Amino acid sequence: MALPLAGIRVLDITQVMAGPFCCMLLADMGADVIKIEPPGTGDSTRHSMGFRLKGSDSPGFLALNRNKRSITLDLKSPADQEVLHALVKTADVLVENGRPGVAARLGMDYETLRPLNPRLVYASISGFGQTGPWSQRPGFDLIAQAVTGVLSSNGFPGMEPAKNSIAVADLGAGLFSAYAILSAVIGRQTSGEGQYIDASLFEAALALSIWETTELWGTGKSPTPIGSANRMSAPYQAVQASDGWFVIGAANQGLWRTFLKVVDREELQEDERFSTNAARVTNRIALIEALAPTFLTRTRAEWIGALLEAGVPAADILDYGEAVTSEQAVAREMVQMVPHPVEGEFRALGFPVKLSATPQEVRLPPPLLGQHGEEIRQELISKGLLGPTDTRSERDEQPVHQV
Repeated sequence: MALPLAGIRVLDITQVMAGPFCCMLLADMGADVIKIEPPGTGDSTRHSMGFRLKGSDSPGFLALNRNKRSITLDLKSPADQEVLHALVKTADVLVENGRPGVAARLGMDYETLRPLNPRLVYASISGFGQTGPWSQRPGFDLIAQAVTGVLSSNGFPGMEPAKNSIAVADLGAGLFSAYAILSAVIGRQTSGEGQYIDASLFEAALALSIWETTELWGTGKSPTPIGSANRMSAPYQAVQASDGWFVIGAANQGLWRTFLKVVDREELQEDERFSTNAARVTNRIALIEALAPTFLTRTRAEWIGALLEAGVPAADILDYGEAVTSEQAVAREMVQMVPHPVEGEFRALGFPVKLSATPQEVRLPPPLLGQHGEEIRQELISKGLLGPTDTRSERDEQPVHQV
């Protein structure tokens, strides 16, 4: 059985994280994703990060670009614009992440390309969206976290602002874009026409701030940093055992009462500061101070074992090395070995969702720069969309890889 998006062609004219992540998600579901890159340099992420495996492409690029084919096009060149236009006629989706206005200057904006293919779903991912007073600002994940409140509410009280180390704005924008693209493709089945999608890191970070904005509107006060705690439940945070930290999640009244039995502190239920979840959230600091001496009486393993046996969520705090080798990560195949023409094989995260009838697989390794250019041009020639004189070899554009 074919993968769900088999037969869908996506033109990926993006770099760095949000756009490549979006397009990789579509590729993993079977879409034919053609990554269009600048000649010579390619996606700037190819050259990012301070470490390498065997080849010259960064591990960051390898992580975000599996299951894609690469062609290099100089979008300022009339000849290469002709190739792009031919590709647009065959495409279902185009994703770009230039600053607003750049696509129009290159003659590849939605209004220019729509007449070539009215069914085209065209997604633009930018820092702040295509409209509004901040639309022309450069946007990165850190900037989006700063201006959406994420930075102000992260970390611990009294300390310097702390960025969420996971790129929530970038990855969130990629996820929301994939959701919008698939919605538009489904809607096209009825309307017969594509549409334009305007996504941004700014809106993604705000959209993911559901708890924080709820607290703002419910209390009239902007949320402040609370460390590992939760804004809606308590106790729901990291606590310290005799040999280190672990986390607990007594997130409702039933779990709270069971938790008290496990830790032998049932008298806390009689304290009006802790009798309801709302009261515990309000008095979170006092609650943890009251529980702290109890947690110090046993080890992490002892507390976690006792809590889990009683049905109360609890867990050790793993670093990434421990997380990716945990028995659950192994059972869920969340680390995979990806074959590569230069690297041989490299480790990458596995697929975060599993489909029963059409399981995803690595069909193509992350492409070398321009690796599939001639192949793609020949496909366009065979469809009568490009003349033979328009073909050219990209061999000289390939970067030199040292093995």
